[in-house]
Amino acid sequence: MVKRLSAAVYGMGTTPTVAPERSSEVTRKLYPNYKVIVLNDDFNTFQHVSECLKKYIPGMTNDLAWELTNQVHYEGQAIVWTGPQEPAELYHQQLRRAGLTMAPLEGA
Repeated sequence: MVKRLSAAVYGMGTTPTVAPERSSEVTRKLYPNYKVIVLNDDFNTFQHVSECLKKYIPGMTNDLAWELTNQVHYEGQAIVWTGPQEPAELYHQQLRRAGLTMAPLEGA
């Protein structure tokens, strides 16, 4: 219930404006995801790329590793993982150190 004060209290001829109540809702914003992208090159073997994906990307299966390795070879690149920035940076660094050719981290 909002009480209005009379114009006489304010010494003017109009009723004061009542500000709307502030919203107490919290708007949650998700952190952006990042893409870890492996690029094709002329010196890494299919076997090495596949082994690296299985070793460094959590939950990577043998079948998916081979599918992504083929995508790297035939399409020139493959997104091998998407998720929060911190683990994306780790996986990117690990794959790069293992000798894979990596695209810069990219926001999803």
